[in-house]
Amino acid sequence: METVGVKQPYDAFLVLDVEATCFRGSSFEWPNEIIEWPVCLLRWKDKSLKGRASRLEIVDEFRSFVKPTWQPQLSQFCTDLTGIIQAQVDYAPTFPKVLKMFARFLAQHGLIDPKNGRPLQRFCWCSDGPFDVRDFVVKQCFISNVPMPSWLRGDVLDVRKVVSLWAAMDRVSDAQQINTKFPPSYHIRSLNITQQLRALRLGPFQGRVHCGIDDTRNIARIVIELARREIRLEPNTPINPNRRWQWMGRPGEVLEYCLI
Repeated sequence: METVGVKQPYDAFLVLDVEATCFRGSSFEWPNEIIEWPVCLLRWKDKSLKGRASRLEIVDEFRSFVKPTWQPQLSQFCTDLTGIIQAQVDYAPTFPKVLKMFARFLAQHGLIDPKNGRPLQRFCWCSDGPFDVRDFVVKQCFISNVPMPSWLRGDVLDVRKVVSLWAAMDRVSDAQQINTKFPPSYHIRSLNITQQLRALRLGPFQGRVHCGIDDTRNIARIVIELARREIRLEPNTPINPNRRWQWMGRPGEVLEYCLI
C-alpha cells in the first residue's frame, strides 16, 4: 500500500529558534550574540520508496546555552524576555564550542560526516521567520571569527511564511499545491508562533514564549502539522553567509562607534 502524502525532498528537518542578547529598543541591525542554541530533529515515520510522506516526529533535541563574548553582561530586558539569567551564560560554552558539540549531535544521527562535516542526508533548517540563520547565525559567526559550517549554509524553510500564506488561503481546496514561496503581489498578514498554532487549530502555545527550546518545540508542532496536511516542505529563504552590517570591522571586530 502506497504511503499517503506528497513527495517530500528532505529526509530530516532541524528546527531552530535561537535566543540572543538584546536591550529595550534594539533592532535586528544590532550585533546580537546568541545565548541559547535549541534544535528539534524531525524525521519521517512513513516515507515511501517514492519519497511520499505525511507523518513527521521529533526524534531528538539539542540544547545549549551560549556564553556571549563581546558584551558578556545580559541586560535586564533580555533576561525578562527570554528567562535566561546571567549565571546560565557565564558557565556556558562559547559559540565555537557549541558548534562543535552540535556537529557531534548531527554526526551521531548520521546527518553529516564526522570527519569533514559534509552532509550525508538531505536535511532542511526550519525557523520562525528568516532571522535565526540569516541574521543571528551570520552575525555570531563573524563576532566569534569562525567560518559558517557547511552544514549551516543551506537555505532555510521559513515556517512563518508557509503558515501565513496557508492561513490567507485557508479555504483553498487543493492545499498540497500551496507553494512555500509568496506570490510576488500577494499581501498577507505575518503570524507569530502563537497565531500560527491557532490558525492550524493546534491549541495554545506550550511552555514559555521566547524560551528558545519551548519556541523550537512549538515550531516543530507546526512543521509536523504542515506535513500532515500534505504541504511540501522545502527551503524558501536564501541565506548569505557573507552578509555584512555597518558595524563589522575585521573578522571578529565590532566597530562600536558605528552603533552610536
